[in-house]
Amino acid sequence: MAAATLSASGIAFAQESYPPAVQLLIDRGVSIADSFEAPGGLTGYAGDMQGRPVAFYLTPDGNHIIVGPMLNASGDNLTEPKLQELVQGPLNQKAWAQMEDSAWVLDGSADAPVIVYTFTDPNCPYCHRFRQAAEPWIDAGKVQLRHVMVGILREDSLSKAATILGADDPQAALRNNQQSYSNGGIEVNRELVSANNKRITANNRLMSELGLSATPSTYYKDENGQIQMQQGLPRPEDMQIVMGSAQP
Repeated sequence: MAAATLSASGIAFAQESYPPAVQLLIDRGVSIADSFEAPGGLTGYAGDMQGRPVAFYLTPDGNHIIVGPMLNASGDNLTEPKLQELVQGPLNQKAWAQMEDSAWVLDGSADAPVIVYTFTDPNCPYCHRFRQAAEPWIDAGKVQLRHVMVGILREDSLSKAATILGADDPQAALRNNQQSYSNGGIEVNRELVSANNKRITANNRLMSELGLSATPSTYYKDENGQIQMQQGLPRPEDMQIVMGSAQP
């Protein structure tokens, strides 16, 4: 009889008896979310390893494992939808709730209908460029960008992030850093750093727990309301997907 256990990322995954070939991967750190019928008599498995979705297939003889995506004759990736449904979707839902409860700075109108979360380091050139690209949607009142402030890139990144987060008007402080970025960004306030150091450290820890290694890392809802994530600076052609509409 199957039971449930939590993966390292906090998602409840199935716990049951598995064929030896599958158990070998479990012993190496893979947590199984679910299994599914796959073409060719294969049994598919979707899971998580160190916070990253993985998929593999068990051959009909039960003795061999094929790791990686499955394509059909048309070149369609049959694995990706299963990973989204069984692994990445739940992980993104959990991440969204965690970011909602984290220390973030509102950028734009609180009444804007579209919410986008992004991990922002004050010294990150790609965060700076992402904010520039997002400006038309923010200024039009269509998107509120919620910056989960982190300090990971340079020695003074945490101090700048804490200064922004602890300011009387965090949105104005964020704008100050954006506008003065080429001149070194916001001036550090040591009192604010002392008072807000732990909040930034908690955001750093959250980013690490989510398996993210780049800023910006951005979470948004697609046209179907499913939460998606993109690490790094979105390409210009992807901005309307992330922002939820064509550029105003």
